Amino acid sequence: MLKKSLLSISMIGSILLGAELNIYSARHYDADFEIIKKFEQKTGIKVNHTQARPQELIKRMRLEGDKSPADLFITADISNLTEAKNANLLAPVDSKVLQEVIPSHLRDKDNQWFAITKRARIVVYAKNRGVDPNLVKNYEDLADPKLKGNLLVRSATAAYSKTLLASIIANDGSAEAKKWAQGVLANLASKPKGGDRDQARQVYAGDADFAIMNTYYIGLMKHSKNPKDVEVANSLGIIFPNQDNRGAHINVSGVAMTKSSKNRKEAQAFMEFLLSKEVQEMLTNINFEYPVRSDVKLNETIQSFGQFKEDQLPVSEIAKKVQEAVKIYDEVGFR
Repeated sequence: MLKKSLLSISMIGSILLGAELNIYSARHYDADFEIIKKFEQKTGIKVNHTQARPQELIKRMRLEGDKSPADLFITADISNLTEAKNANLLAPVDSKVLQEVIPSHLRDKDNQWFAITKRARIVVYAKNRGVDPNLVKNYEDLADPKLKGNLLVRSATAAYSKTLLASIIANDGSAEAKKWAQGVLANLASKPKGGDRDQARQVYAGDADFAIMNTYYIGLMKHSKNPKDVEVANSLGIIFPNQDNRGAHINVSGVAMTKSSKNRKEAQAFMEFLLSKEVQEMLTNINFEYPVRSDVKLNETIQSFGQFKEDQLPVSEIAKKVQEAVKIYDEVGFR
């Protein structure tokens, strides 16, 4: 049944020949351009691709209203997908392909957005300095005073930071989550600045022994054209937290059909194309993200990260706690 559904992409293309598709995307990866080109070749559907930050795209769709040309919204992080949903910008999609391929905990319960890739929020450490990785076994350990002045993380306003705290609220409760946010803030080696790769560079430079990162950034750095970034990535050890209990926090990149879409058949065809084995392999091999499909072989770089247990809590449940996470960060003075 699944193979038949995925093979229907080529048939859809012959029916919709000459049609167009408008994508608003907050992803900025080479793999995405290759995927769009391949989709156009397979289906004959012309894709118009608009890129910007997620908040800019959401604001734009709000202002455009029903006149928005956007058919699809693609972005990283469940907080951004949830913001678009809460703004009433998305439409449910009834697709057997998406429901069969994507595990239930990686899609919206109302079928308004769907994960296309996964990334684990992990802890890295300076393995070349003899740092003891056993100091951090769980996310909760990041708030322990033993790490005072020895931890790096992105700002609290970063989507990944908000979602990680939301997952802690969902798993440990609000009171414990607030204590965690206070503890992490007290343990910072310096004021948060830059993205995940900047945290890695700071660990390499000796500013701290531990940092919070997404897995795929390590893969990108290992294959960077910048030799220094390769050196930085190779100097890091990886810790997948909470392996003796709930598992490591998983975030996603996702796709959603917009409420304003005028090209729904084309939009659904592209959504299903993103979950084909061919495209899932491209996303994994080029961008070092974990595939959503279970039948895609991980490349050597991702395999080198090691096997791990992932938190099975539905990401849609974590998404419900994002606004509370923002409030907690504000209450404790974490910016």
